Amino acid sequence: MKRLIFLVIALAVYQKWHYIDAYINPPPQFVQDHFGKVVLYATTWCGYCQKTRDLLNSKGIDYLEYDIEKSNIGKREYDQLNGSGVPLLLINGEVVRGFNKQKTLQLAL
Repeated sequence: MKRLIFLVIALAVYQKWHYIDAYINPPPQFVQDHFGKVVLYATTWCGYCQKTRDLLNSKGIDYLEYDIEKSNIGKREYDQLNGSGVPLLLINGEVVRGFNKQKTLQLAL
């Protein structure tokens, strides 16, 4: 019986980890400031960044773009999101790393 209770608790924690993590490690203030917007952290030379721009434009999704090589604000926010590659999107408080059409559209529409 103890094992079953432990398993149920472990499953509940696993399913709600996003909320638990946000409570333990609150996001930076700029994430809350950008809530309800799509923010693209990109570079001019990145092919996947261009595919992301094309996707957002084709669906009529408004977005704010920071070129992380030219914008100090964009680079600082990118670093605070633990950016390790481009494109990186911030959509309603959620981070999308790399070109991910399905997840981008799911969160942005």
